[in-house]
Amino acid sequence: MDIKAKIDEIVKKIQNDPKLLEKFEKNPVSVVEDLLGIDLPDDEVNKIVDAVKAKININDIAGKLGGLFGMKK
Repeated sequence: MDIKAKIDEIVKKIQNDPKLLEKFEKNPVSVVEDLLGIDLPDDEVNKIVDAVKAKININDIAGKLGGLFGMKK
């Protein structure tokens, strides 16, 4: 499994679905496992969750900064 590709895929799905984002904010481990379709050990799921959170935050910040300068994502 290409973890980086899976993380990117999860980030896109979460960012494009407000309901999924809300679920992710409440229970990120469950959402990640559901989207992956497999049950991973907690330490591995938590690493993926952290990576997804970081990418979502980076994209949100980039979008907000771009908006300040009249640029779009």
